[in-house]
Amino acid sequence: MITDTLIILFERDLNKLIEEVGLYKQASNLWKTDGQISNSAGGLCLHLIGNLNHFIGAILGDSGYVRQRDLEFSLKDVPASELVLQIKATLIVVKNTIKNLTEEQLQADYPLEVFNKPMTTMYFLMHLESHLAYHLGQINYHRRLLDQ
Repeated sequence: MITDTLIILFERDLNKLIEEVGLYKQASNLWKTDGQISNSAGGLCLHLIGNLNHFIGAILGDSGYVRQRDLEFSLKDVPASELVLQIKATLIVVKNTIKNLTEEQLQADYPLEVFNKPMTTMYFLMHLESHLAYHLGQINYHRRLLDQ
């Protein structure tokens, strides 16, 4: 089923996110911004954690997670070890939620109208994976540019 593929992709990219966090030579550089690079890698990590826990964990999995989106971009200097723990916890939530979705749920409209139009849960899960991959690429580039 397509859920198996989604789990593989989310697992691959969240594990790569953990790897990227660990590749910073100086942990303080996770929070560095410079010129037109206004989002830090740490902030993007927090954003991905919040995004996935909200849209997958809370909305689809009824996890009880309450998103504080403003903090995703305003918190600073969260230790890398804490980011890794949060990413690992997010991965568990994502995997457990997706593996319990039925084909009917995947084909049904996602419970929230996110982009001002209805979309299937399957479509939105694919969007969430591509959103993760997009920001993962930004974090990789951020590390290579600003972790000197």
